[in-house]
Amino acid sequence: MRLKFLVLLGFTSLVYQSHVRSESDTKAYPSKPIKIIVSLTAGGPTDTLARIIAPPLSQLLGQPVIIDNRPGAGGNIGADIAAKSAPDGYTLYLGTSGPLSINPALYQKLSYDPFKDFSPISQIAYAPFVIAVNPKTNINSISELIQFAKKNPNKLNAGSVPGSAAHLSTELFKSQAGIEMTQVPYKGAAQATNDLLAGQIDVSFASLPGVYQNIKAGNLKALATTSPKRLSQLKDIPTVSESAISGYESSVWYGLVAPAGTPENIIFRLNKAIQLVLQDKKIREQMFSNDFTPVESSPTAFAAYIKAENVKWGSIIKARNIQSE
Repeated sequence: MRLKFLVLLGFTSLVYQSHVRSESDTKAYPSKPIKIIVSLTAGGPTDTLARIIAPPLSQLLGQPVIIDNRPGAGGNIGADIAAKSAPDGYTLYLGTSGPLSINPALYQKLSYDPFKDFSPISQIAYAPFVIAVNPKTNINSISELIQFAKKNPNKLNAGSVPGSAAHLSTELFKSQAGIEMTQVPYKGAAQATNDLLAGQIDVSFASLPGVYQNIKAGNLKALATTSPKRLSQLKDIPTVSESAISGYESSVWYGLVAPAGTPENIIFRLNKAIQLVLQDKKIREQMFSNDFTPVESSPTAFAAYIKAENVKWGSIIKARNIQSE
């Protein structure tokens, strides 16, 4: 009996020590540099956002925050590397709507599961699209575009990268407006913009940084934005929702996640740090100047948003029979 008691006492002591050690480890977090994986190329929007938030995040956490670019396969390569990393809070992933919500519906097989392999930390920002046309089209509003397309099905050419957020935003717009435009595939957004400027295509759902200067110069005409409210950079340009299709909204969004199994107190510490970064006036101004709209959220709210976006885009992918290339 005494032997059993001693064995039980020893087991209980080990469990307690393990709990104390685990609690101590997470309280000491972070004790070394933190890596943020970005699954797109250096110099692109996602990389730019990562490099805006990294310095203040590093200052708050007291450790270097390093950006690790792992581009390829529509963001899937970087997402897979992040998903398979140790769940200790030292490898994070700055995901976008593509790898976290769109790709699970777009690709038949993924080497990661965004809903099971990640612990959401916080959404950080979103960047809506501008619906731009070549001035030669003589279309001056989003309502005129819809009216013209209804009278002339598939006469207007719209260009985008197949399976991209811009492509899906175009398909969502066509579906809700009840129109058809001919979809012209491109390997990159810059190519679509060049052809829009040249008049080779008529319409593009473009990122604001990619077309802003040409809109200001009058080389392109902005009809509407896909944001929930008007953009400060284009105050005179209405949203699709206010001018044509109530409730229409689409954007590329960005958020920070960690590998599944990362301790909750680390997740909440990172969330708190991100919220402080996003509340900093200088950081917000820097984000706005790069055409990002800051978004503060909790881990729970971000998790729900990722799933809701998957349902939204998954239904469009299925209804419009969109396939990855």
